[in-house]
Amino acid sequence: MAQKSDLLQGSLDLLILRVLSRGELHGWGITQKLEQLSKSALQVDEGTLYPALYRMEAKGWLQADWRQTENNRRAKFYALTRSGRKQLSQAQEDWQRMSAIVDLILETA
Repeated sequence: MAQKSDLLQGSLDLLILRVLSRGELHGWGITQKLEQLSKSALQVDEGTLYPALYRMEAKGWLQADWRQTENNRRAKFYALTRSGRKQLSQAQEDWQRMSAIVDLILETA
């Protein structure tokens, strides 16, 4: 059984932006996609997800509109903006750079 993983600060935004780069989703869809892609190792609760979505929307990285889901429920669907795509690209570069630094230290220390 997979253990629940804690996210490094700032990595949730990167993961949400990456998931939304494949197409728009509502909040529940984002949590399901993150869980699926992580093979259930990552479970993001509402109290973590929605503040991140609201923050990214306020920064202009996401746009949102209310629509009906496949289950005929009203939900807010989120999509990347041009600014969000730019942020995703920068965040991926930053993550790869930091990951390489951590790997280097772990291998040589």
